Amino acid sequence: MRFATAAFLTLAFLSAGAPAQKSRYTSPSARSTVTIAGKELSVDYYAPSMHGRKVMGGLVPYGEVWCTGANIATGFTTPADLQIGSLRLPKGTYSIWTIPNEKEWTLIINKESGQFHLNYNSGLDFGRTKMNVKTLPEPVETFRVDLRNDGGNKGTLALVWERTEASIPFTILQ
Repeated sequence: MRFATAAFLTLAFLSAGAPAQKSRYTSPSARSTVTIAGKELSVDYYAPSMHGRKVMGGLVPYGEVWCTGANIATGFTTPADLQIGSLRLPKGTYSIWTIPNEKEWTLIINKESGQFHLNYNSGLDFGRTKMNVKTLPEPVETFRVDLRNDGGNKGTLALVWERTEASIPFTILQ
């Protein structure tokens, strides 16, 4: 009986307009775009920060699927077909997931987009491909996704956080 009363009082307090508890760590939304061969590609994501925490191999465990950002799964939109790593990706909107490891990362392109960051469904994977990994000389406090124009119809998708950059080249197919 005590539990039910406490639960009722808590529910009544919350629904009475009590201020919600805010996390001390917030991950703002961010967007990266690049125009290559007249086509604008974009990545929409939420950018967590280190806040003194160990990220790679800590907050982001090695060997496990990571949502590659925070809050809502990172979205990737391409208005043209791409060759990204070993994948031939049709134009469209996807979500990006990764499996980080110390020396090698796997990029996962998933056909679903807009899902909460813990709702990964491997049954909807378009495919997986390996990424290049390098150690950065200086730490990067806030996670970022870079879309880079490498000239002509070529570009790079780079995921940068802490002292790690995982990247993969892509080509716009016409």
